[in-house]
Amino acid sequence: MILLNKMWFSLALLCLAAQTHVSLTETSVAASRLASLRSRRMVGGTLAPHIPWQVMVYISDSVLAGGALVSDRWVLTAGRNLFVRKRRREIQGKEPVMPKVYLGITGRPEANASNEVAVERIVLHPGFQNHSDWDNDLALIQLKQPVVMSNKVTAIPLPERGQDLDNTADGLGAIAGWGWGVHLSLAASLKHLILPLANQSECKAEYERVPFTPDVDDNMFCTATAMDRENVCLGDAGGALAVKHPETGDIYAAGILSYDEACSIHKHGVYTKISSYLPWIHSVIRGDTEKSLAMRAGAMSKMYSWQQL
Repeated sequence: MILLNKMWFSLALLCLAAQTHVSLTETSVAASRLASLRSRRMVGGTLAPHIPWQVMVYISDSVLAGGALVSDRWVLTAGRNLFVRKRRREIQGKEPVMPKVYLGITGRPEANASNEVAVERIVLHPGFQNHSDWDNDLALIQLKQPVVMSNKVTAIPLPERGQDLDNTADGLGAIAGWGWGVHLSLAASLKHLILPLANQSECKAEYERVPFTPDVDDNMFCTATAMDRENVCLGDAGGALAVKHPETGDIYAAGILSYDEACSIHKHGVYTKISSYLPWIHSVIRGDTEKSLAMRAGAMSKMYSWQQL
């Protein structure tokens, strides 16, 4: 949610062109990406109202991300948020960072002990980064104690049957985040955007031409820029795109922002589609083990067979 002036925009484009056409060593790639990050500022956005499901996922003073409270013990976020270095080749073999989690806040100064919720464990999707940096980009964060729902904190529902991206009010969604601000630092206050859902083929076509970006598939969807080129940007990943059902008025989380580097350079933000991952999400929240499926099947079989005696 940043607005680039012409000088910064030109610099970002030059950095992108250099990444596209020059073969770089590991050191120069890292340096180039860092320079690129520093050249971007938050693209637009409006100060957010209190958003009761919004979670701050805190890795360090310079690494913040979003998340969504989806039950009294679980936060859903992007898996890549839980690593300082995001690339697949840098993550393989490494454990995710155990973050601090803050609920019920709208600004960084509120990220203090009174709003911190202790973390029990992290569950990455088993297919996380199977083939690319963006595959199955989801993680669930289990909290040590159940959250007491209040007028400050409440979970956002997951999609139910009949709730899909083809049936959302006005084809729009709302997302909030603490992404980069106008002074080349993380924003002090939570901001939000109302973004239009994008044509999947247009989104896929855009990123097919750009290296180090997602290969948009059926488990993803995209939003486009809002008016005045407002868009999601660095630090907004993990936030939930909240949508409204046009008939019932139900609010639910349609996706978790994965690719947050669109800023003012690219048109589309890319999200992990929650409806594609409901079986996995529910199995984790239930606490399933490797034997759970067989145990349920065995119990059901016995009930049927005993009834026939």
